[in-house]
Amino acid sequence: MPILYDNPREVGADRIADAVGAYDLYPGASIIVDMGTATVFDVISERGEYLGGAIAPGVAISLEALYSHASALRSVELVRPRSVIGRSTVESIQSGVLYGFAAQVDGVVERILEEIGEATVIGTGGLAGLIAPNTKHVRIVEPWLTLHGLRIVHERNHQKEDT
Repeated sequence: MPILYDNPREVGADRIADAVGAYDLYPGASIIVDMGTATVFDVISERGEYLGGAIAPGVAISLEALYSHASALRSVELVRPRSVIGRSTVESIQSGVLYGFAAQVDGVVERILEEIGEATVIGTGGLAGLIAPNTKHVRIVEPWLTLHGLRIVHERNHQKEDT
């Protein structure tokens, strides 16, 4: 996969694995949203080129910052609240995090789509199953995308060694 980053060495192996896996499963332009430690957006062109992306603080990092800087707030389980309008501090945090990150994903994806046109939007990472259903754009969740991409890279490297 051609990497069209200014310095290709700066692209993490996980991002490359996600890109290879996404292009294998969904050939054509795609946007991968990895919702893990960071929220990472990776963009693949129609021709299978890694174009780059965006990186934002992830849910866990944001919650950790919230708890450490707002002494009155405590850690809560991240689940879907009863409503967007929280009726308790716990529900308010759950709502703000869940719907706030879903809106962030949609906002960044919309801006990427304005630049590249149509693309398949794929969610992955530990929180994709919770956040993706609350977005407008992420319709596919691939929890094992990174491992799928790593397997492909491994197989391709071993095919070259065998020939």
